[in-house]
Amino acid sequence: MQKQVLITEDLSCIGQVSMGVTLPILAALDDNPFILPTALLSTHTGGFGDNTNLDLTAEMYKILAHWRTLKLDLDGIYCGYLGMNQIDVILQAVLPQKQTALTLVDPVMADEGKLYRGFTMDYVAKMRQLVQRADIIVPNLTEASLLLGQPLHDEPYALDEISAILQQLRTKTGASVILTGLPISAAQIAVVGLERGANEPWLLEQPRIAGHYFGSGDLFASVLFGLRLAGFSLYHAAEIAMEFTSKGIVTTYQQHSDVRFGINAMAALPWLLERLNEGVEENGSRKK
Repeated sequence: MQKQVLITEDLSCIGQVSMGVTLPILAALDDNPFILPTALLSTHTGGFGDNTNLDLTAEMYKILAHWRTLKLDLDGIYCGYLGMNQIDVILQAVLPQKQTALTLVDPVMADEGKLYRGFTMDYVAKMRQLVQRADIIVPNLTEASLLLGQPLHDEPYALDEISAILQQLRTKTGASVILTGLPISAAQIAVVGLERGANEPWLLEQPRIAGHYFGSGDLFASVLFGLRLAGFSLYHAAEIAMEFTSKGIVTTYQQHSDVRFGINAMAALPWLLERLNEGVEENGSRKK
C-alpha cells in the first residue's frame, strides 16, 4: 500500500538537487508524494552564479489551507533545504498535523566548517527548533556542530569527537541521528548512525571519489527515508542508500559529467528497486 509523504524543500529548475531528487526517488519507491515547495530557484546555489529565488512562503500557507479541507492522512514528512520563513511554516502549520507521520529533517545549512551563503545564526536557532520535532535527522558534521552550539573547524574530526557529537545530538533531539559525509580516510567515506534506544553507533563505508557532488546528501536522505517508510530497519536503509549514492557518484565521475548538474544516479534505479523488492517477505511485509 502506498505511503502518503509530504516533501517540503526548494525546487531548482536546473540541477538534480533538493526536490528534483527527492520527488522521483520517493515516487519510484512506491510512495505517493505531496509536494510543498518552499522556493523556486533558477538553479541551485552551487556554481551557477547569481540564481533567481522566488520565496513561496505565502503560497505554502494557501496550499496547506486547501489540504486541510481534504483531510489528508500523512505517513511521512520529509524536510530538506528550507529558509527562515519556511521553517516557521513547517513549525506552525505542518508539524502540528504530524500525528504519527515519520518525520525526517535534513538540516541543510553548512559544510566544511562554514554556513552556506545566505544562512545566519538566526537560521541555526530556528533549525534547532525544527530538529526537536524530527524522528530522523541527517546532518553533516558542520551542521551537527552548529545544532549543538559547538565551535566549527574544518580539520578532520577524531572518532571520539564524532561519537560524542552523536550522543549529544540524540540526547538533545530525541531523534535517530545519522552523521553523513565523514571522510574517515583518503580512500573511504562513511556515515555513522545512532538510533533511538540504541547504546552503540554503527558505521557504513564506501570508497571515496575525488570531487564535490551536488545533491549527494539529498539522494542519500531520499533513499533512506523511502526505504524506512517501506519497513526497512534504519541501518539496512542507510546501507542501501549509501551504496546507491556511491553508484551514482561513480557513474558521474566516470562519465566526466559537469557536477553542477547533480549526480547521474537514475541508471542505478533498477538496482535500487531490486533491493526494495528483496525486502518483501512472502507474507508481503518488509524486512525489519
